[in-house]
Amino acid sequence: MAGYSGTTEDYLKRLRRIEGQVRGIARMVEEDTYCIDVLTQVSAVTKALQAVSLGLVEDHLGHCVVQAAQSSDEEGQAKVREAADAIARLVRS
Repeated sequence: MAGYSGTTEDYLKRLRRIEGQVRGIARMVEEDTYCIDVLTQVSAVTKALQAVSLGLVEDHLGHCVVQAAQSSDEEGQAKVREAADAIARLVRS
């Protein structure tokens, strides 16, 4: 079971909103909207995706990592490494 399963609907709602924003950006590009306005919307979508990512990281740490650590030190360390790698990917992007 995923750590975010209790908030799946919240995540889906946020992702649908982001999807709508991305479609709006595509329309802006099709309509030759001023580039700074397009960049402003891209920034908003980026921030929204970062918020989703941070929520997923928090859920993963609070559920999956804690559960693994309670199971065994080895499992806990593996989940911490997995989470650290995921966070590193997020920071690089």
